[in-house]
Parts: sequence; structure tokens; C-alpha cells
Amino acid sequence: MFLRVLKWVQKKMVHTIVVPHEPFEDLNLDPAKPLVYVMKTESISDAAALSEITEGFGMPSPYQPLEIDDLEVPRIVCLEGRKPLFGKRESGEKFINSFTSLLALHRQRPDLDIQLVPVSLYWGRTPGKEDDSMKAAVFERENPTWLRKWLMILFLGRHNFVQFSNAVSLRHMADEHGFDKSIAHKLIRVARVHFRRQRKVMTGPQLPNRQMFFASLLKSDSIKKAIEEEAINKKISPEKARETAIEYLDEIAADYSDSLVRIAERFLTWLWNKLYSGINIKGAEQIRQLHHDGHEIVYVPCHRSHMDYLLLSYILYYQGMVPPHIAAGINLNFWPAGPMFRRGGAFFIRRSFNGNKLYTAVFREYLDQLFAKGYSVEYFTEGGRSRTGRLLAPKTGMLAMTINSVLRGIERPVTLVPVYLGYDHVMEVATYHKELSGKKKKKESVWQVFGAIRKLGNFGRGYVNFGEPINLQNFLNQQAPDWREEVAKDPEQKPTWFTPSVNLLASSVMTNINGAAAASSVTLTSLVLLASERNALERSLLERQLDLYLAMLKSVPYTSYTSVADGNGKSIIDHCLSLNKFVSTKDAIGEIISVDEKIAITMSYYRNNIIHLMAIPSLIASCLVQYDICERSKIHAIVMDFYPLLKAELFMGIEDVQQHVDKILDFMVEQGLLSGDDHFEVSPRYTAQLLLLAETISETLQRYAIIFNLLAIKPDLERSELETDSHLLAKRLGALHGITAPEFYDKKLYNTLSVKLKELGYLCSVEHRAEVIKIRDHANQLLSSSVRQTIVDSVHAEHGH
Repeated sequence: MFLRVLKWVQKKMVHTIVVPHEPFEDLNLDPAKPLVYVMKTESISDAAALSEITEGFGMPSPYQPLEIDDLEVPRIVCLEGRKPLFGKRESGEKFINSFTSLLALHRQRPDLDIQLVPVSLYWGRTPGKEDDSMKAAVFERENPTWLRKWLMILFLGRHNFVQFSNAVSLRHMADEHGFDKSIAHKLIRVARVHFRRQRKVMTGPQLPNRQMFFASLLKSDSIKKAIEEEAINKKISPEKARETAIEYLDEIAADYSDSLVRIAERFLTWLWNKLYSGINIKGAEQIRQLHHDGHEIVYVPCHRSHMDYLLLSYILYYQGMVPPHIAAGINLNFWPAGPMFRRGGAFFIRRSFNGNKLYTAVFREYLDQLFAKGYSVEYFTEGGRSRTGRLLAPKTGMLAMTINSVLRGIERPVTLVPVYLGYDHVMEVATYHKELSGKKKKKESVWQVFGAIRKLGNFGRGYVNFGEPINLQNFLNQQAPDWREEVAKDPEQKPTWFTPSVNLLASSVMTNINGAAAASSVTLTSLVLLASERNALERSLLERQLDLYLAMLKSVPYTSYTSVADGNGKSIIDHCLSLNKFVSTKDAIGEIISVDEKIAITMSYYRNNIIHLMAIPSLIASCLVQYDICERSKIHAIVMDFYPLLKAELFMGIEDVQQHVDKILDFMVEQGLLSGDDHFEVSPRYTAQLLLLAETISETLQRYAIIFNLLAIKPDLERSELETDSHLLAKRLGALHGITAPEFYDKKLYNTLSVKLKELGYLCSVEHRAEVIKIRDHANQLLSSSVRQTIVDSVHAEHGH
């Protein structure tokens, strides 16, 4: 009766979030094997909360004993007994005996394998402050008495988190270490360490007193030296220079508040439910494990929208990790958003340091201290939001400072975690295209915030995919095996390998972000429709094309971190139509799905999010439709000619390109699109689908044709001249053939390509002329005759041939 009343009370007062959200799926639990829960402290309220959760997941109830043969053992094993209001905690001897009993069962039954599943409960997630006093005593988290636990449930019951961890095989433990009581003690010691680490992952390190934190920073050698130099250079007193340093710290530093985060969680839950029909997450478990293993985590997401800051922090919070301290542009430090962001963990950074040595020293020391204290950090390597949907060329400043922090001696492993953020609808996308057309960017203000909230609607789904992590110590070991010795010898000297390594790291981060792309309903449908002649297709053909792309991306995955939309072509179109992204018209023959002319440019943003996933299949399709009989070796050669440029432009990272090409060709043969083994012929019934697939990369090939036609007739072109001429000819080609994609006219893109061409030796080089002509001929052959003729005529007219 008491337990029933307790459960009823807790059901009314407690809201529990489970991490991970699908324990069986994410932790690989085996429902066929017996399961026992391991908890840190014996607690009636914790058991009641666990009971509510297990019921919903079809897991055994903690109140239901485990019965094996004629023996009954408790379903919950704890490391320590209850803590009374007064006096000592109850002995944990009975739980050691429980572990010993479980081990004994494995001695008797060789076929038995009990899964020990650690379960952590957190009533609130306050990390505490370094100067906590009475408040910490009242709401003490780790070892509460029943009275304190009741207060925690009363005040923090709406913020209860239950975290399941990977199961431990008791059969494996018994076989490896034996069956006696000492093994039970060892299990308890290991479990204590696990729970201690788990709490730190969930709550984060203790928060510093802000003023005391500033005082400790100002005592650092680097800032003291910078203050002295500032006083000398600007001819001011050291006190005045010190005041300036304090002003910089006050401008930069976050002021994280757990209370505000709890309030923000409720607001954001309302906001996401209003905006999105769901948020798809992939790869969170590996990041949680990195946290658990003691890594210093630096999140490096792509930047699509101002929503990025909120979405990633919210997802991490709900995945049982502490929201990171976020490097935000100083332009966001306006009232009321600035103070709220700061309390949510944002620290502000100027767009340019402008040679300000004091500001640079203060910022670097602040970043070092964040790492040293164990706070996870987040910054956007692109520097700003992408206006075209493609990743921008990375800015290397924050990465360089992160590597500098490693060189100065962080003990823990520092790991960069690339994050792909995607949306079925980006709120700012219409504004982006106005800016690309020449309209001045508006300064952020409170009125923009209110305006955005007023326009909230059905935005479909959001996507958060965690990419392949990059451990910085391992990265440095590969780039400069003796880096530790070099730094120890002369800490002030910048190593020769530093800048090239930072540039390579920046490129690797962007590649790994794209490696975790989400092929969603909106991005895939945009990709198909924008490849069609008038941005419209008969519905049955669109469905077949989407089914083809879904099957290809699942059968030949771009990387293991990529995610692909569920369902089939029909359900994807239905979803897109429900979001009013496309237009459906019906006539006597059937239904036509199209992109509204007014938003065709806007939809190119979503296509560009995933164009890299289909770049190689599209290039292969171009070869197949332009050559009547195409040899495997010829396709390999053409793809290898263009891949270095695609890699530079689209941040692609396919490890074995030829193997990837072979897998796609084999897939096409299996699907009936092609016949043959090393000499391929297109099946006539699939010609339309291959033509559509080929069109995905047609504008990219047009750019390459412009560049290589220019280099073929004028091999001594300098980089700047090539960029100018390419951009001019692209504008002409676009005007004559109706090309509207913003990236086609992006000067920065031609700059990226010219850098890669110089690196490959194609610029100002007579010795590579034969190769340039060969690639030009490939590019020309893969274009339609009208576009090819326009490019050839324009290039000859431009250079007087």
C-alpha cells in the first residue's frame, strides 16, 4: 500500500527523461537474457521512479525478483545502503552478498549470462559552485537522507533524469576473474568509479565564482605580460591597462546558470514542439562515451541558422550531457538575447582581434581555463552562417587557439566532435538570398527576435548527426611526431608545421561534418526536382527517383555517420507537401509535383546541404548517358580526374574512391539500370532516371569546363586572372542558359578551385598541359551540346582566338 501511494505521488510530481531514449536499441541489451539493475544508493523513491520507466520500455520491474531455478534474488543491487536522517548509513554487506549469489549462480549454470545494467538517477542537474555553502547542504545530491530526497523531489521532480549504461556481462566477469567474494568487491569498486564519472558527464564540473575566476585569470603570466606591454605601448598606467583587461574579460566570459538552463529547457521544449514534428539524432552514444572516458570535448558544428546554438545545447542536455560553453559572435550580445545567451553558457568573441595583443591574451587564457576546468566548448569553424547551403571555407582562428591550448599541456585527451545540423526549414533562408542578391545584411536586434517568433510555423523535422571525432593529440602525433619535445624546448617559438597542420585540421573538420549529413525528405526532393528541366516531374517518376536514391544511399553509404530518411518515395513526397515546400497539380493524366518559380532559388539551399552525397553517383551517371558503351576503367579515370576538385569544393572525404565507384556501378547493375560487367550499357527503361541523376552535378561540370577551357588555350593564366575570367564567363553562361543557383556565381568558390588547381600543378605549368586538355575534353563531353558550344565560343571570344 505504501509503495502504491508513493508511486501515485511521484507520478503527479515527477517528470522523468530517459537517457538514452531507446535503451534496448542504443545499448544493445538482449531481451532474452536475465537483467539486474545496479544502482549507487538504496532508495525507495529511486526504485519507484525506475519502476515507472521500465514499464514503458517492456523491461522487467525492479520490484519483480529474478527467479532462476528455485532461487530468488533481488532485481536491484545497490553499492550502499540507505542514509537515515541521523546516524550512519546502513551497511552495504547485503548487496555484496547479492553480487556473490549472482556469481554463484553462474558457477552452477554454465549457460547463464545475467546482464548487469547500471542505472543512475539525477533529481535535478545542478553542478554546484566552488563556493557553495548552505544551499549545497540542503539540496545535496549524491548521498541524501530521506528528508533531503523529499525536498529534491518536491523542487526538482520535474527535472528527473534516469540514465541506463551499457550492460556488463556477469558471465564474462565470472569466466575472466572467478566466482569468489573478492570479485563481488571488485565489481562494486568498478561500479563506484562508473557512477562518479557518470555524474560528472550529467552535471559537469563545479561552476566558479565569476569574480574569483577573473582574479585567477589576471594572475596568469601571459595576461600579466600583456598588461605590461599594453601600458608601455599605449603610455597608460598598469592599473588602467588592468582595468581594460577586466573589461575584456567581462565582455567575453560566460556566466552559466543552471537555473536559467532549467527555465530554458521548458521554453525550448515548447518551442521545438511548436516548430518541429521531431528531431532526428544520430551518434550521441559515442559522444557520451567520450565524456565518460574523460575527454575534453570541443563541438564543431556547421552553421545554418541562429537556431543552431539552441538546438545543439538542447539535444546534448536531453542526451545526458552538459550544454557546452559556446563561442558566439559579439553581434549577438544585444539585450535581451545577450545576457540570456551568456547565462546559458555563451562567451562572446569579436569578429577580428585587429592585432589587439591584450584582447588576444585575455581570450586565449580564458579558453585555456575552460579546457582546464573540464567544460565542453562549441564554436563554428565557418565563422558565419552559410548563405548557399554549402559548407563555407573554414576560419582557422579558434582551431589554432585550441591546438595552442593542447601544446601548452592539457593532460586530458582533447577531441573535436564535428556535428551536422540540418532542418526541413531554415528560418533565415529567404533573407540569405536577399543578401546574396546584394541587399545589405541587417544588424541583429530584439525586433528581429520578436519578428521571427511571430512567424513560427510547421518547420518539419530537425537533424543532429554527430560525425567522426578527431582526437587532437593523435592528430598532432601524425603531423609532427616530436611535437612534445619541440614545445618543451622552446614554448614561445611557433613550429614550422603549425600553420599547415591547422589548415589540414580545419579541412578534416569540414569533411567530417559533411560525412555526417542527413539525407532528409526535403533535401532529397529538392535534389531531384531541381535537376529536372522545369523543376517539375510527374509524381510516379519522382517517387521512383526518390526510391532509387534511398536504396543507393542505404546500400552504398557515403559514410557510417550519414543518415537517410525513413520510408519510401511516396511517404517522402507526402511529408514535403504537408510542409508546403512543393506544389501539387493534377490533370486528367495524373499528378505533377513542382517547385514554385518564386522559391526555386530558395530550394537550392536544401539541395546544397547534401549534393556531396550524390556527386559521385551523378558523375558516374553523366559518363553512362554521354557514352553509348562505357568501360569501367574509363569511368574510374574520369572520376579520378574530377574528384580532387569535388573534394576541395564540397569537402568530400571518400577514403577509397575507386572502390566507391565500383560499389555504385555494382548497385546500378543489381537494380537493372545497367547491364554488363566491365563494359556497361544503359537499360532503355531507366534512361530517364539516369539523366535526372546526371543533372545533379551538371552545373558543377559546367564550372570545371569553363576553367579547363580557359587553361587549355592560355596555360600561363595567373590565379587572380583565372578567378576573374571564370566568374565573368559563369555569369554569361548563367544568363544564356537560365542558371539561377547562387553558388554558380560565388567568387569565393572560384578562389577555392584556383587554390586547388595551383596545388595540383595545373596553373602556369606547360608540363601539365596534356593533362589539362584531357580533363577539358572529359568536361566538354559530359555537357549538353548547347552549353558546351556556349562555353567554347565564350572562352575563345574572351581571349581573342
